[in-house]
Amino acid sequence: MRVDTFIPLIFGAIIILLAACGGGESNVARGNREGILHYGNGTEPQGLDPHVVTGLPESHIVRALFEGLAVKNPYTLEPEPGVAQSWDISEDGRTFTFHLNPEARWSNGDPMTAQDYVWSWRRALNPAMGNQYAYMLYPVANAEAFATGKLEDFNEVGVQALDEHTLRVRLNEPTPYFLQLMDHYSTFAVHRPTIEKFGAATDRFTRWTRVENIVGNGAFHLVEWRLNRRIVIEKSPTYWDRDRVKLNGVVFYPTENISSEERMFRVGQLHYTQTIPLDKIPVYRAMTNSPYVSAPYLGTYYYLLNINRPPLDDVRVRQALSMAIDREQLNNTVLHGVNVPAYSITPPDTLGYHPPKVFHHDVERAQQLLADAGYPGGANWPGLELTYNTSESHRKIAVALQHMWKDALNIEVTLTNQEWKVYLDSVDQMDFQMARRGWIGDYV
Repeated sequence: MRVDTFIPLIFGAIIILLAACGGGESNVARGNREGILHYGNGTEPQGLDPHVVTGLPESHIVRALFEGLAVKNPYTLEPEPGVAQSWDISEDGRTFTFHLNPEARWSNGDPMTAQDYVWSWRRALNPAMGNQYAYMLYPVANAEAFATGKLEDFNEVGVQALDEHTLRVRLNEPTPYFLQLMDHYSTFAVHRPTIEKFGAATDRFTRWTRVENIVGNGAFHLVEWRLNRRIVIEKSPTYWDRDRVKLNGVVFYPTENISSEERMFRVGQLHYTQTIPLDKIPVYRAMTNSPYVSAPYLGTYYYLLNINRPPLDDVRVRQALSMAIDREQLNNTVLHGVNVPAYSITPPDTLGYHPPKVFHHDVERAQQLLADAGYPGGANWPGLELTYNTSESHRKIAVALQHMWKDALNIEVTLTNQEWKVYLDSVDQMDFQMARRGWIGDYV
């Protein structure tokens, strides 16, 4: 089965709210005193296994519990040492030799070794793992062949432990962004003894990620996970660079309702939230000394179309749906101008790349395409269902597009919202016709 088309909608600006604190001993006041960040995380995470999870709520926590060979400088986004204290790149750009920091340790005190990466990458690439981000390692020689079952011998994959602290990686071709990929959680090492204690290497969602079991190597370690209440992490005493870690801990709140999270922020229960009801944007913009900040965000918001199900198996229907969308109107009205209309999956000016604009808003052409597909004026339309994870913002965007399709093409599209974990499972199992998706270039 395949899903290989999309309707790009918007990309660009993430909306963040920064610390605003009232009087009294609120979470914010207490957190400021104790060095604890209270963070609105959007929803209950699906899990914490770096080789399984795919969403932002999960990545915020996983990145705190684990660290890659290289990390990004927060100001320049250039790679700098993580678990690897240095690296050498061959003249042809096809061989990377990573020298692991001898002080790098797992949270249980075990030393980190190059073999940890060989085993972890074999796990991440194993077809039985079902890792949706396995392709992050495809620049490695023979990695794609192993991940797709065309190669059975992992020894032929281009990763080798030369000794305890030296890892050699051979690439298929020179890959200028390979170091940036080492900061993506799908390339992180995981603790083999802990995973094998609770099942096979490729078993998903086992007990190894529970509070009492999980072993990571990041700046923080997990101390509490109360389902649908909060997740608490604390500064790790075994982290190699612990002296530069400023926070003593972070409390993540899985609040799926955007309005509830905004209220939590407003009354001093949160230092930080990345979500805000769309109708509150003008209110925050108008405030004096507003805590509202709009900053560039390398991401694309789009709808995924299952081309194995009619009527989306017809390319003309897919093109008609895309051309009937007025992206500029959507951005200016529903989204209050905080995004940039997208006409490609890659945002413009990503590392200097400017994708061509191959289509545009064209209602007349959309109507003709739909008629050519056998649905003139919306006649004989079999219906279409759009699935999205529960969110007031997602709902408002979906409703706006539902009206655009009705007005332009005279077709009915039904809307279905699902709780985060159910939604992820629906998409993973291809149990949808059209689904909301987002792509964040978090490794760039």
